[in-house]
Amino acid sequence: MRPVREIPRSAPSSRRRTAPFRLLAALVASVLAAVLLTPAPASAAIGADIRYATITSHDGTRLKAKVITPTGVEGPHPLLVMPSAWATPHLLYVGAGARLAHESGYQVVTYSSRGFWDSGGGIEVAGPQDRADASAVIDWALENTDADPDRIGMAGISYGGGISLLTAAEDDRVKAVASLSGWADLAESLYPGHTVDVQSAELLLGAATLTGRKGETLTAVERAYRRGDIQPALDMAPDRSAATKVDRINANGTAVMMAHGWNDGMFPVGHITDFYGELTGPKRLMLAPGDHATQELFGAAGLPDEVWAGVGDWFDHHLKGEDNGVDTADPVMVKPNNGRGAWTSHQDWESVTGDRRTYHLGRPSTDRLRWQSSGAMGTEPSTGWSYGMRTGIGTTAQSGTVLLSGALQQFFDVPTGVLLPTIDRYRAAVWTSPAHPNGVRVAGTPEATFTFTPTAKKQSVYVYLYAVDSHGKGALLSHAPYTLRDATPGSPVTVTTELWPVVWDVPAGHRLAVVVDTRDLRYGSESTVGNRVTVTSPEAEPTRVVIPIA
Repeated sequence: MRPVREIPRSAPSSRRRTAPFRLLAALVASVLAAVLLTPAPASAAIGADIRYATITSHDGTRLKAKVITPTGVEGPHPLLVMPSAWATPHLLYVGAGARLAHESGYQVVTYSSRGFWDSGGGIEVAGPQDRADASAVIDWALENTDADPDRIGMAGISYGGGISLLTAAEDDRVKAVASLSGWADLAESLYPGHTVDVQSAELLLGAATLTGRKGETLTAVERAYRRGDIQPALDMAPDRSAATKVDRINANGTAVMMAHGWNDGMFPVGHITDFYGELTGPKRLMLAPGDHATQELFGAAGLPDEVWAGVGDWFDHHLKGEDNGVDTADPVMVKPNNGRGAWTSHQDWESVTGDRRTYHLGRPSTDRLRWQSSGAMGTEPSTGWSYGMRTGIGTTAQSGTVLLSGALQQFFDVPTGVLLPTIDRYRAAVWTSPAHPNGVRVAGTPEATFTFTPTAKKQSVYVYLYAVDSHGKGALLSHAPYTLRDATPGSPVTVTTELWPVVWDVPAGHRLAVVVDTRDLRYGSESTVGNRVTVTSPEAEPTRVVIPIA
């Protein structure tokens, strides 16, 4: 997650590479299987006509599209434009588009984004060409279908959601948007806590290679990335981030709905809650268990789905004027990430948290057998202590695997786990709270403050928050990467950082545990073998974590 405060500030640098192509293949296969193997609703043939079309974009690039027209319903029809997700074709939304057409009378145009599959051009990562493509598709639909120019919406998953938000900032004809598993701040997604998300980067680049043609911008970014230079990616990010254009979205009065998974490994949920808070127009936020796009995938294929049902309600109200309660219901809807709990609704994101409980951290112990008291989490500051850790070799504390871990949590209620006594205390620091006899709901954005003294200029650290049972078996609630860059060896650096937001029901009798180590397989680490990092708790900034409680 993004840093709140760091002394001193650091600059980006290099990272290591991995290539989890087996996971990439599974992702692509699952998307295509859901779309191609799932039959359309039985009534789709009665209420919607589907045809293949070629749309010539602003610069002559040919975009391939599915045009889904309602039948038996007089026009003009409200228009929905759906750009495809990264590495997927226009087929992705045919099921959902057919339902929206034949059940609610929408004219739907879903197209393969530039550079992917059957569309021409090169992949430009939601750049100006991609936003101009979306506007060109709107132009085409107004000229070639019975679409209503005053009732236009956009929706999409992942890449399609990002393009939809960005287009709404630049094209005031877009009255409503639904961004599902999208992003608002690309830099926060690619480089959380000054740390490269290697698994996500390799998945995205690998998928682009398999399913599309890279444009000049993406080619240059990848070449630099392979050299260990993340700066070109950060340079392109502001123009491709709705967070930098939120004033335009607000000025246009666009109605914005966003849905996101707690465990989204590509676009961490924290920057979505931040962006949501900046919107001043009509807005809705749905947060539930899931990883990147796993919440919405089956609904895109036309199957019953809570998120897509919410999308339909959103457009019905803001494009068709239906009085369906969208404007009177509490707009923030959350479902706990464990236990298969029910949705709760809230006036705003801040209302999800009822209280914020500060735990001050005492000096950790190296004794694994006494894990319940390895480091105290108390109510009073504990200062003046220090604790050294060897760096460069990971421990059993890990944040999981992109796509896989969140899907296991969503579908099977299987969390990313750890057995606390197995964590190497010479390579990590561990703290545990008193047991919660009645349980507790963690709800909101945890925050951690640490003072680190590295022995090298660059040092990565990872903070994990667990719920732990009486046997030391922990379930990962949240985590955050952080990399010190251009630090002065031997000089302390105080860092306050936010962990990923979460709603989690901690069972009765369980404890909370905080772990810090120096390597995580999801991320590129600057920690090297042979160095050390020391955690201290000075009087001016005691080491502590702040836990949001419902």
